[in-house]
Amino acid sequence: MSFGMSAPRSASADRQDGTTVMTQIQTGWGAGPSARYEDLAERFRPVFREIRAGAPARDHERRLPHAELAALKEASFTTLRLPPGEGGHGASLPELFGLLIELSVGDPNVTNALRAHFGFTEDVLNSPHPDWRSQWLPRIAARQTVGSGVSETGAAKVGSFDTVLKRRGDGYILDGTKFYTTGSLFADWIHLAAVDEAGQPIGAAVPRLATGVEVLDDWDGFGQALTASGTAKFTGVAVEAAWVNPDPGRFRYAVAFYQLVHLATLAGIGRAAAGDVARLVAERTRVYSHGNAARTADDPQVLQVVGRVRGAAYAAGAIVLKAAEALQRVWEADRAGDGEEAAVAATVADVEVNQAVTVVTGLVLDATTQLFDALGASSTRRGLALDRHWRNARTIATHNPRIYRDRTVGDFAVNGTAPPRQYRVGQA
Repeated sequence: MSFGMSAPRSASADRQDGTTVMTQIQTGWGAGPSARYEDLAERFRPVFREIRAGAPARDHERRLPHAELAALKEASFTTLRLPPGEGGHGASLPELFGLLIELSVGDPNVTNALRAHFGFTEDVLNSPHPDWRSQWLPRIAARQTVGSGVSETGAAKVGSFDTVLKRRGDGYILDGTKFYTTGSLFADWIHLAAVDEAGQPIGAAVPRLATGVEVLDDWDGFGQALTASGTAKFTGVAVEAAWVNPDPGRFRYAVAFYQLVHLATLAGIGRAAAGDVARLVAERTRVYSHGNAARTADDPQVLQVVGRVRGAAYAAGAIVLKAAEALQRVWEADRAGDGEEAAVAATVADVEVNQAVTVVTGLVLDATTQLFDALGASSTRRGLALDRHWRNARTIATHNPRIYRDRTVGDFAVNGTAPPRQYRVGQA
């Protein structure tokens, strides 16, 4: 696909090499979230295509996407949200999520590996501390990336951590172990949550290659297997005082943001599944004696399956972009200095994302199962890796379980109860 400048084009576009490509609108996925989206996306589409071309083999061989993430950094994808004057593209939140959907078509492992980086970027952009912003904006502009070091397993209670950051002279010493350290193996920095000597929450970012930091690729989930979402160990790590965030809280719309990255990833998985099943049906030469046509591509029942998968992917993407508008309203209210309006908008954003979780998850899980109904037994060959779509979707859907989302939305609708501001896991 190709994208144009200014307003979305309704006709095909010509590449410099003379070939003609269809725009996103003509291929039926709809217009982007802004008039300039097509031009912004065109910067990254060649990288997305390369990432998608190698995704089945990477999944089959369990080959981590180091090169793919490096290509995105080189293309400055990781600076999307920074203002142009700060070395970025000034992408709005809907534009960011539109691009995350497209990246996820290529490989949802790569999207998930960048989830913590984009979340940390929002923390920096929203920080009320000028020194913190002035320290991190140039690093992000220089295409340094940040991985996750927040979640833990073990005996820590809900809302607390066993990872401790203790004062030592002019700096700190860090000790602890994290799990679900998604993206950290690929990153330059690890953003972590800990407690201080008094048990109070404290946050910091440490270099991944610092002495005492060890990141292990020991994630053995059946899906999202290439995100390196395993263990990070911190043993006597020297932490400079400047690396400790003066505000241990997160940005206003953090809960909605992180969950919406998962939903954008799911939407991209659905779109990839729709593309794969359509291509394989078009290529298929064998038919069943009890089928409805001499060509599989003409069989109305098979076409119905393809259409159902594609419709699910379309709906999932539309829902994600609509919810992204709610996050943008929080951002704009904060930029305008209207804290009261921003607080209300943040609650509404949480509601909208919660409303989307069960619907988007169900659409994509169903679609990634149903696609096999349009194909023969050959579609289960490992080399095609079509099962990765369901495995990746199923794994993403286990984060912050969807079973609680409908209840949260119902409580808001009936009782006006705001959704939780944070989601934590631990011992009761």
